[in-house]
Amino acid sequence: MLETAAAAAAASASSPRAAAAAVVSSPRRGGAAAHHHRQWSPPPFRACLVVLWLVGFGFVILWQGTSVGRVRLYTRPPMPKRAAASLSLGQWVASPPVYDLREFGAVGDGRTVNTAAFESAISAIAERGGGRLTVPAGRWLTAPFNLTSHMTLFLAAGAEILGIQVSSDLVSNKFGHNGTINGQGQSWWVKFRRKLLNHTRGPLVQLMRSSDIIISNITLRDSPFWTLHTYDCKNVTISETTILAPIAGAPNTDGIDPDSCGNVVIKNCYISVGDDGIAIKSGWDQYGIAYGRPSANITIQNVVIRSMVSAGVSIGSEMSGGVSNVLVENVHVWDSRRGVRIKTAPGRGAYVTNVMYRNITLENVRVGIVIKTDYNEHPDEGFDPKAVPTIGNISYTSIHGHRVRVPVRIQGSAEIPVKNVTFHDMSIGIVDKKHHVFQCSFVQGQVIGYVFPVPCKNLDLYDERRELVKQSTLQNISDIDYSF
Repeated sequence: MLETAAAAAAASASSPRAAAAAVVSSPRRGGAAAHHHRQWSPPPFRACLVVLWLVGFGFVILWQGTSVGRVRLYTRPPMPKRAAASLSLGQWVASPPVYDLREFGAVGDGRTVNTAAFESAISAIAERGGGRLTVPAGRWLTAPFNLTSHMTLFLAAGAEILGIQVSSDLVSNKFGHNGTINGQGQSWWVKFRRKLLNHTRGPLVQLMRSSDIIISNITLRDSPFWTLHTYDCKNVTISETTILAPIAGAPNTDGIDPDSCGNVVIKNCYISVGDDGIAIKSGWDQYGIAYGRPSANITIQNVVIRSMVSAGVSIGSEMSGGVSNVLVENVHVWDSRRGVRIKTAPGRGAYVTNVMYRNITLENVRVGIVIKTDYNEHPDEGFDPKAVPTIGNISYTSIHGHRVRVPVRIQGSAEIPVKNVTFHDMSIGIVDKKHHVFQCSFVQGQVIGYVFPVPCKNLDLYDERRELVKQSTLQNISDIDYSF
């Protein structure tokens, strides 16, 4: 259409009289007489419009050709310059392959052992340099298997990986979408309690010396031991994950254990287990000191936890590589023995520092806030009792709850004092008003503004403007009471 109109405009510009004659002339009847006695009459209306349209269009074409002010009308935007062919080909990356577990002979009936199918699929992914293995709906029984780099294990809705119940470690795998990994740990818990095992129990999911890990939209349940253990990893995100184990009779079934890890985010999870909901670790005594890998830059947000046996969120007791820069916020701990806890002992060495607890809700908890410095469990007799840890720069802000027996128990010691602890905006409903329930020992720190119950005498008092009201001289007194 544009080319045709332009041709007509060009023709009219080259021969304006001919165009006008072709369109406008209309001789009257009468032949020669009419020629000798022509009388002017106005051209028809439509003819005028056609002429004006042609002239106007020709003007537009001329204007575009000159690019006045670099403005163009009725034109496409300039096409981006194509990169050289060699560069384009060099930047092109093929999509990673996607495999279905059934392609490798797996059967999801809950009885067939599919270890060989998992191993074959993962080998195929390793040969391709990465990819995705989809586990469809079904119950997929397997012994332990290892993953590979640049791999996604995707559990579809209704998929459940079952750990085989034999005397060996349980499955170690990850990732998914509304699927389940079930460790079937019941037989392992019984054997452990009866002292029938001559080796340690395996975790359900264990990631070691890996980076850029995402675990989401999955259920992990009934682990023989720790449920999700990340060791010496960095850039880890765990979200929208449900972790379940019986709240009694399932020993050591921690929910999530970041161990000597950096840059970890745990968010939007539900955890109900038979030990610590989340436990941040970094090595045990002389072995952790020698390895020297701290846990640092860890964020825990929007998590609901129940732990009838232990604590909602713990740091330690294995923390001999050091723990620093931890944020725990928007966490609800319910029906638990302890709320948030730091635990260590002589022999651990290292440090726990720069830890912030913010917006914590405690519901039906025996002891809300705990710092314990005599958690004397050691791997062997080779630890150095003079390797004492340092604990400091710990803050608790917006801590609320009800039905809490002992809101605070901070047990420092002459050997391991707790320094620079801050409480701000705390109100916890207590069960028993007959006992002193804000307990401290060898603690130095401050209380800012209103805090209930009445804080221990070890702490300085500040008003909301952070102006000193009363300075304590009793940091080293102790009123720890385990009788209730």
